[in-house]
Amino acid sequence: MNTLNTALRADEARLNITFDGQNGDLLQPVLVGAADAELLRQAAEAIATGSVPGVRPRGPVDLSGFVVDRFPPTAQVPYHRVFVRPSTPFG
Repeated sequence: MNTLNTALRADEARLNITFDGQNGDLLQPVLVGAADAELLRQAAEAIATGSVPGVRPRGPVDLSGFVVDRFPPTAQVPYHRVFVRPSTPFG
């Protein structure tokens, strides 16, 4: 499947990944309650296999030191969002 799944259940979230100056959403949703370590594992696997549109496949990657940010649904974005991104000096 090569299209973004837009029908999310209440226990699912959209996973956005920023890696090596590139950014994209994982095509399939992730579980809202997944542990940070599990989300980082899923993100690393997706980057390695080229499963993130907008992020070039890289083979095995190390996401230690990356941050997982979680955001609840809002009026503008009616689903949970999870962001995996590099840590910055500001957090």
